[in-house]
Amino acid sequence: MTILIQKAHISDPLSPHHDKIMDIFIRDGVIEQIDPQIDLSSDKTIALEGLHVSPGWVDIFADAGDPGFEHRETLETASMAAAAGGYTHLFVLPNTKPVVHDKSLVEYVHDKKISSPVTLHPIGAVTRHTEGKELAEIYDMRHSGAVAFSDGIHPIQQAGMMIKALQYVKAFDGVIIQVPDDRSIAPHGLMHEGILSTRLGLQGRPALAEELIIARDIKLTRYAASRLHITGVTLPKSMEYIRRAKQGGIDVTCSVTPHHLYFCDEDLMDYDSILKVDPPFRTRTDMESMLQAVLDGSVDVIASHHLPLHQDRKTCEFEYASPGTIGLETTFGVLGILGVPVDAFLKLASSNPRRIFGLPPATIQVGNMADMTVFQPEITYVFEAKNIRSRSKNSPFIGKTLKGKVIGVVNGNKSTI
Repeated sequence: MTILIQKAHISDPLSPHHDKIMDIFIRDGVIEQIDPQIDLSSDKTIALEGLHVSPGWVDIFADAGDPGFEHRETLETASMAAAAGGYTHLFVLPNTKPVVHDKSLVEYVHDKKISSPVTLHPIGAVTRHTEGKELAEIYDMRHSGAVAFSDGIHPIQQAGMMIKALQYVKAFDGVIIQVPDDRSIAPHGLMHEGILSTRLGLQGRPALAEELIIARDIKLTRYAASRLHITGVTLPKSMEYIRRAKQGGIDVTCSVTPHHLYFCDEDLMDYDSILKVDPPFRTRTDMESMLQAVLDGSVDVIASHHLPLHQDRKTCEFEYASPGTIGLETTFGVLGILGVPVDAFLKLASSNPRRIFGLPPATIQVGNMADMTVFQPEITYVFEAKNIRSRSKNSPFIGKTLKGKVIGVVNGNKSTI
C-alpha cells in the first residue's frame, strides 16, 4: 500500500526535515521519499490545510479491560480509540481479570492480534493480583515484553513492598509507575476535601493523601537508586517535591491527566457522576498551577488514565458511581483548547515517554519505518458521543469544544488514514 501526505508541517526535532513543509511518500510502511513536491500516484492521498506530521504519540496509562472486563473495553476497541486519539503506542494496565502478573498474561497482551495500527505494551503488575502483599514475576514479565511495572489503579501502599520493587527493577533499568494515593487516609472520600466538599455534604479526600505518597516514594527511589514515574499528579505541593527530587539527581518523572487540567472541584456543584474520578478534581488554584507546570516543562508526560466504565456504573447517585473517565480520544483536543503549544504537547506525548520507557525514537526520515501521527492543530470541533470508538462512553468532554483534530496514524504497514 502507498500513502502520499501532501504539504505537511513536519514536527520532529530529530528529523533533518524538522519545521519544514514537505510531501511524504510511504510504501508498505516505509518512508520512501520526503521532498517539497512529490508527483507519484498512491493508494491514499492526504491533502488538507494546516496539516502536521509528528512521530507517533504514546499513552502510558490506559485500562483496556481485556481479559475479564470485555463488556467495558477490549484490546481491539481500546486500540481503535487510541488510534482515533493519535496514538501509535498504548501502555495497557494490569488491572484485568486475571491480573497481568505473570509472563503468560503479558504475552497474551503483547502478542494480541489487532487490526488497528497501535502497538500494545503490557504493564506488568508489581505484586501478585495487585494486592500489595507479594512481588509478582517481574523478571519473567520483563523478558516477555512488559514495558514497565505498576499495580495500576491500586497504588502500592506499603513502603517495604515499594522499595523491594524499586530494587528489583534496577537490575534491568526498569521503571515503576505509581499513582500517588495513601488509601488509609479518608478511604471513603468522594471528592477533594475543602470548602466545597463541606458545602456539598460529600466526604472529602485530603491533599495530604497524595503528598505523603510522593514524598515517601521519592525517598525510597533515592535510597534504591532506581527509577520511578509518578502518574496522576494533581497538586502544586506534589510538583514542588518532584522538582526538588529532579534537582537532587533522583531519577523521578511524572505525568498529569488532561481532565485534571480542565476540571476542578467547582464543576461538581450539580453532583454529576461523570465527573467522579480518582484522584479527585482539586481546587481551581490547584488546576491552574498544574497547567502552569505543564507549560513550564516541569511535567514530563501527559497520560490519559483512560478507564472505560459501563453505563450503569455512572448513571447512579454520585456516592455509588465508580470513579473514572475515558480519555484516549480527547487528550490532544483538551490540551489544545487549554492553550498548550504543539511542540510542548509533542514532548509530553511522544519524545518524553519514549525516552523514559525505552521505546525507540520514531524519526521522520527516508528509509525509516513509518511511526507517525497526522493532525490539524488549529481545527476546533465539538466532541460528540456518536464519534467515540471506545466501547464505553463515560467521557466528561461530550458536548465540549476542543481544539486539535487527529486525521490518522501510520505505524508500519497499518494505517487509519
